[in-house]
Amino acid sequence: MNTPVPRPTPVHAPMSQFSAAEGQLLIGGHRLETLAARVGQTPFYAYSRDLLRARVAQLRSALPAQVKLHYAMKANPLPAVVQFMAALVDGIDVASAGELQVALNAGADPAEVSFAGPGKRDPELRQSVAAGVLVNVESMRELPVLAAASQELGLPARVAVRVNPDFELKGSGMKMGGGPKQFGVDTEVVPDVLAFIAREGLAFEGFHLFAGSQNLRAESICEAQQKSYELALRLAQHAHTPVKFLNLGGGFGIPYFPGEQRLDLAPIGANLAAICERAQQEMPQAGIVIELGRYLVGEAGIYVTRIVDRKVSRGQVFLVTDGGLNHHLSASGNFGQVVRKNYPVGIGNRMGAADRENASVVGPLCTPLDLLADRMDLPTAQIGDLVVVFQSGAYGASSSPQGFLGHPVYVEVLA
Repeated sequence: MNTPVPRPTPVHAPMSQFSAAEGQLLIGGHRLETLAARVGQTPFYAYSRDLLRARVAQLRSALPAQVKLHYAMKANPLPAVVQFMAALVDGIDVASAGELQVALNAGADPAEVSFAGPGKRDPELRQSVAAGVLVNVESMRELPVLAAASQELGLPARVAVRVNPDFELKGSGMKMGGGPKQFGVDTEVVPDVLAFIAREGLAFEGFHLFAGSQNLRAESICEAQQKSYELALRLAQHAHTPVKFLNLGGGFGIPYFPGEQRLDLAPIGANLAAICERAQQEMPQAGIVIELGRYLVGEAGIYVTRIVDRKVSRGQVFLVTDGGLNHHLSASGNFGQVVRKNYPVGIGNRMGAADRENASVVGPLCTPLDLLADRMDLPTAQIGDLVVVFQSGAYGASSSPQGFLGHPVYVEVLA
């Protein structure tokens, strides 16, 4: 009888974007302990300028030069990060008037700022017209509000139609289009929206299509981009002016969990080159835009929390830290995960240590949901050591309930 060969246990993709020296993780050229002392407290988030710059450069080299790169600042709205990114990318995408103000304060060009999101309040729409940014229209309700603001302010409301397509991004962690959705205008309703835009004299610029996010399969992203382009081409026949703006969304994922591999940009670049070549003939005035958030900033950030207790309960080691789900909801598994999986976690002042153990990292909150690492293989750690949660540059700080149970707040730094 043949003995089954055990399958290897999946491991996290190596966090090779960071280096270490003498057991200390380095970020922005700083030893982690030194950075913690400079910050003055734990927990904190740190984002690397070098890695942000390198990621944009990597994309520039992989994608066609004519494709514009927009930063979706919902991924990380820290003003220092937005200001830094605004100087590297071609535009900023915002999802509220609050984000709009941060983008404008950061020096973003209003001509290259777009505003998307369901449930835009009337004052937000008016602010957008006054600022001269592009509004991605998501319902018929927004149109008369924009028309009234345009009339009142004497400024043409710049609009694009966010389309809810009749397809999804296969394999995406979060589907933003296809089927019934609160996002965008259903494909079959778009001609009516375009007719209203023409009738009211709004400044139509194009289409925004965002099928999904957090996808690690290049073939799925390419398919969604091709379908999005074809759909925009069909819808353009109902527009009263040529398409000048075509946002094909993003969807580029990063590896969070064991067994996941980094996205291959080469086929995506080749696919976009083919789309751009077609667009030169079929929509010659259209600028092609890719909107990315997580992919630009996610791998450049870490969350750092200090071990305040070490305890063993019935043989299981628990490393209790001074921060948890109140600061990093997504790493705790309570922000979109169906089955909880571990983010990549390390002991930042014991990198590469040979002495290891199986341990769980838990925060200080009075709930079993406060779990940052569940039975992970980690360097043997002691009270005072620094736990690092990698892949924390996106949807970490701003998406977490930091007021929960009244614990001290985190700090964010750009290193």
